Amino acid sequence: MTTAPKWHDIYKAALLETDWSKMDERIQAAEAAIRDRTHEFDLNHGGTPEENQAITDALHSLKVLRTELASWSLRKEKNAS
Repeated sequence: MTTAPKWHDIYKAALLETDWSKMDERIQAAEAAIRDRTHEFDLNHGGTPEENQAITDALHSLKVLRTELASWSLRKEKNAS
């Protein structure tokens, strides 16, 4: 049985975060963990095709989360005025 890479657990934490005020921190942590993992790929000639696809998918999902966070921030600002 293989275990999920470290980046995947940090990424899942961002996806499962329900407190929007913590979302930016979670997204940044996931992006940093993915950058670290892809740096490891540079050192050892890349990862498996499955992990590379998972990273591509994760980065896309984090981009969507970042868009949702921006939308939440705008609503929060409007409600504060």
